[in-house]
Amino acid sequence: MNEILSAADLKADQQDAESRERRRKPDWIRVKAPTSKGYAETRRLMRDLKLNTVCEEAACPNIGECWTKKHATVMILGDVCTRACRFCNVKTGMPRMVDPMEPVNVATAAAEMGLEHIVITSVDRDDLPDGGAGHFVKVIQELRARTPNTTIEILTPDFRGKMKKAIAAIVEARPDVFNHNLETVPRLYPTVRPGARYYASLRLLEEVKNIDPSIFTKSGIMLGLGEQRLEIHQVMDDMRSADIDFLTMGQYLQPTPKHHKVIDFVTPQQFDALGSIARAKGFLQVASSPLTRSSYHAGEDFAEMRAAREAKLAKAAARS
Repeated sequence: MNEILSAADLKADQQDAESRERRRKPDWIRVKAPTSKGYAETRRLMRDLKLNTVCEEAACPNIGECWTKKHATVMILGDVCTRACRFCNVKTGMPRMVDPMEPVNVATAAAEMGLEHIVITSVDRDDLPDGGAGHFVKVIQELRARTPNTTIEILTPDFRGKMKKAIAAIVEARPDVFNHNLETVPRLYPTVRPGARYYASLRLLEEVKNIDPSIFTKSGIMLGLGEQRLEIHQVMDDMRSADIDFLTMGQYLQPTPKHHKVIDFVTPQQFDALGSIARAKGFLQVASSPLTRSSYHAGEDFAEMRAAREAKLAKAAARS
């Protein structure tokens, strides 16, 4: 006789199946648990200075490699986001007050780790009058004062409803790289990134270039959410129309069963092919692999991008 399962049993079975599905990752995106001395030292420093990192909050698969090298992406403005994107593992809710010592602590961390390049990101702070732009400025200023030779890359939210003033203030502080991720193709925004607007994000990066063309701009998308190949090509074209210099593409990984499911695991060969197409479209720098994330190898990539621009300018000068 077939056993009749209760609703609770059915739900438990479904959750078990989803959990098994999430665990079945291809070999090319499996990474070892972090255990190195460098990892422990980086973790201790972040704790001592009361700093949050997107490496931890977003469950980045590269945390072991990056922290072993003492590379960490600091997440300012707290660890609670005012948005609830379905791909992101950062907790949502009502954020706490902004820590006035955070800019000093970020600069202290950069100095103690001897960073040549630092990436600063943040949660969305829709509750703040300027969306947190002023705090980004303070962090940049403290880094310039304490570690003047450190190049600075920022990864900002979209400053919804406050974009123009926010961008003007941050650009005036002159970060070396201004990054803002589009995350996915326009068709998937309602289900993946419902609190944002695709073309508003494009306009943000375009505005950076309008104010100061010398600042490098950067954006990234996740693959495996159900996007189609031609949709990816269109995003590349849209980015180039906004004069974005650097494109990153990486595999989306589902943080928990409540987040958006992985629809496809994109192969390394497919990432390579997409990277070649992006380079042909004119990006100065492209990072495209399953484990690529916005700040993965950011320092090395920045150096290559700067060299690519210098070579391009030299070639143009030689022709004129």
